[in-house]
Amino acid sequence: MYIALQRSSSALRMEWGPSFSFQSFPLPGALFKKSAVKHPPPDLPEMPPCSFNPEEYKDMSKERMMEIRRQNCNPMTMKVTYYKKPVYIHQGHMQWLWDVDGRRYLDLFAGVATVSVGHCHPKVTAAAEKQLRKLWHTTNIYVYSPLHEYTEKLAATLPDPLKVIYLTNSGSEANDLAMLMARLHTGNFDVITLRGSYHGGSPHTMGLTSNAAYKYPVASGLGCHNTMCPDVFAGPWGGSNCRDSPIQTIRDCSCPQAKTEFCVGIFLLMYIRSSITGSCTANDKYIGQLNEVFATSVPSRIAAFFAEPIMGVGGAVQYPKNFLKDTYKLVRERGGVCIADEVQTGFGRTGSHFWGFQGHDVIPDMVTMAKGIANGFPMGAVVTTPEVAASFAKGVHFNTFGGNPVACAIASSVLDTMEEDGTQQISHNVGTYLLTELAKMRDKYEIIGDVRGKGLQIGVEMVKDKASRKPLPPAAMSEIFEDTKDMGVLIGKGGVYGQTFRIKPPMCITKNDADFFLAVFNQALHNYMEDHH
Repeated sequence: MYIALQRSSSALRMEWGPSFSFQSFPLPGALFKKSAVKHPPPDLPEMPPCSFNPEEYKDMSKERMMEIRRQNCNPMTMKVTYYKKPVYIHQGHMQWLWDVDGRRYLDLFAGVATVSVGHCHPKVTAAAEKQLRKLWHTTNIYVYSPLHEYTEKLAATLPDPLKVIYLTNSGSEANDLAMLMARLHTGNFDVITLRGSYHGGSPHTMGLTSNAAYKYPVASGLGCHNTMCPDVFAGPWGGSNCRDSPIQTIRDCSCPQAKTEFCVGIFLLMYIRSSITGSCTANDKYIGQLNEVFATSVPSRIAAFFAEPIMGVGGAVQYPKNFLKDTYKLVRERGGVCIADEVQTGFGRTGSHFWGFQGHDVIPDMVTMAKGIANGFPMGAVVTTPEVAASFAKGVHFNTFGGNPVACAIASSVLDTMEEDGTQQISHNVGTYLLTELAKMRDKYEIIGDVRGKGLQIGVEMVKDKASRKPLPPAAMSEIFEDTKDMGVLIGKGGVYGQTFRIKPPMCITKNDADFFLAVFNQALHNYMEDHH
């Protein structure tokens, strides 16, 4: 019996924390505490070690927190509480979180792709403390060094002519401001986004957002229009040669290179030509849909086109090759500016480049950013060209907290830390490994339809079956989601139907962390299949 308990010690450590030992429980009855794990996984590896010791939790009880959450917090707070059994977070360090009971979790969601270099990263924390002792707040009506040191440093990460920066407090605010600047600069009004996109929850950005779950039955987003999302897995067109990702879709591809690869004569000539031009049948079809929008839904002159280089909330959707390049050309022909929403893809998260748009071989007219910009401290930015920025000066716009000295000191330290810690390379290496291993899991389980992404911007789309590609129902998603959490890993969800698991961890995770997640996720999928099939 003692040997059997020894074999399950790793599962117990995951439930009760890294300090667990059998010596901690001198009474035999204590050994039989009911596990939170529905299916005890004796073959799971131990959670990777962590030398950090969290403080003992001595604050409010879980019951009291939930009572206040119900009574004094807006009901929306309860609505977005992710789990049936909530996670009561107490402390964080790098890729780890601890709850009030001392249990450790591997955080693979990073506060929605926000904690870029790690929870309470020592270098960033030191920079914040140093600035707090000097100057908490002033506004940009005065001239102070943190603002200017940071804007110069941020501008250096972007290609010409993207060198003019306005600092905000959030991604929604940045996108709201970018929409205003686009309309002022072009003299046009209409803006186009992709179906399924998320660009914020303010009254104006709610129009940019194309997902019913984030909309309210009130007038918002006048002048905003949507075109079909070029999703090569779930959309009407797409296949296994279409996207720029280490992992392609399971669909057969109708692109010319897929059909003519082994042909000779005239067909070989067609293949060579299609390879040189990068022709993609799916891209041509989705660009055709955009032309339908131009022909039917907007005036001949438009203000802007918004898109994330890889969708975030929309489920890590990747577009066919050349889609953004072709779209930017069409938008500019109609007087519009092109805006890259880098709130989730920026700062090296895609691994191959520091900015997501660079992976599409385009240069936008504006770039919006937030989330990872300051590792979780409230901050955002709009970066644009001198010409677009000059149009903004027609009126007066003032932001009390944008460019706050503490925010700037933190954001500046984040850029330094990314370079020193090599977070972009970590994103590429660990992210590519995760994608490759998750693709093997896709081939193993009928309910995994697609694995996609670049770097540490990863989506795993769950389906009823691969043939129909229909979304796995919410109850099933929640069951796998909850089980993964109970085994010590936090991930996210997204997609129009909530059918995609989102993996966007702090960019400091290791291959050992990835292996632990893969084992946990595999076990959660196995548990679900065992219970339901």
